[in-house]
Amino acid sequence: MTNLTLVSRNRSFGGWQFVYRHYSAVLNCEMNFGVYLPPQAEKQPCPTLYWLSGLTCTEQNFINKAGSQQFAAEYGLIVVAPDTSPRGCNIPGEDDSWDLGTGAGFYLNATQMPWAKHYRMYDYVVSELPEVISANFSVVPGVQGIFGHSMGGYGAIAIALKNPGMFKSVSAFAPIVNPCQVPWGQKAFQNYLGDNQSDWLAYDPIHLVKSAQERLPILIDQGDADQFLGEQLQPDVFAQACAEVNYPISLRKQAGYDHSYYFIASFMGDHFAHHAAALTKG
Repeated sequence: MTNLTLVSRNRSFGGWQFVYRHYSAVLNCEMNFGVYLPPQAEKQPCPTLYWLSGLTCTEQNFINKAGSQQFAAEYGLIVVAPDTSPRGCNIPGEDDSWDLGTGAGFYLNATQMPWAKHYRMYDYVVSELPEVISANFSVVPGVQGIFGHSMGGYGAIAIALKNPGMFKSVSAFAPIVNPCQVPWGQKAFQNYLGDNQSDWLAYDPIHLVKSAQERLPILIDQGDADQFLGEQLQPDVFAQACAEVNYPISLRKQAGYDHSYYFIASFMGDHFAHHAAALTKG
């Protein structure tokens, strides 16, 4: 292993759940990420699936609560789960609220000070982290998918739409798909990107889907008892935007489910099947 420090390792479903720490040149700080290596990885390169977590989360929420390891082992997928923001950068205000700063990187490249020096999670997820994974683990080159939850579901969809050809599959749980029009997105975009709302559109899935250069099918699961459904998430608005440009989307409303990892774990198997269908062809 080059430039990685082992934080933890746990045997799981015949494979290994690791957490590593490394210095991120993009973010100018130390970062943790989880990586699950399925048993198949001991004998051959495997496809990679990236998970992006939601507000307040670290890499630990997903690897401890989602139940992903059993499905990663079943399908032979390496699963990478980064942290959600830079940490400990001594930025004024970084710990003042739970939906901005620490734990709330929003998977974009901040242009406004004091955030711009560190908060470049878009470049970290799109460029630096995949380079680290490719250099240190046996992956199938160019065969990767991306999914996430809430802020991370937004990040997964936006990143897939902005990078045609980079991913072969994409899905999300309860994503923030209308960020320019909801409080979470507006707060993040204004602080990280500034007051010019035209700059926000570069990270807005509803805007990005209108000019999408490929038709990568999106699977979205949304609990109908989610406390953030109406004010913050608004999946029906995104589904309508997709319909207007004939973009393939499957939006599933799950009765009685909320925004928690109880919901995520309940449908994790379906999402792995969705990704495996695209990542393990042939």
